[in-house]
Amino acid sequence: MRERQLQDLIVATLAREHGGTARAWRIAVGPIKLYDVLTHPHCNWSASPRGTTRENAIIEGVLDDVRGAHPVIMPG
Repeated sequence: MRERQLQDLIVATLAREHGGTARAWRIAVGPIKLYDVLTHPHCNWSASPRGTTRENAIIEGVLDDVRGAHPVIMPG
């Protein structure tokens, strides 16, 4: 999976499970940050949610689920 695909998956999951628009969720999720697999072999990505306290709690739950299924992604 690539970085952009991962962000699309996260946003689609949030919109489907919690309502709202994909645009609003994309803004709240913020960018996906990639790390080198050599220094982060178990999970090479992270996100820093920028939403409200409630949105961030929802986002963190989805991020945890997605990390389990897609711990390592490719740039792009």
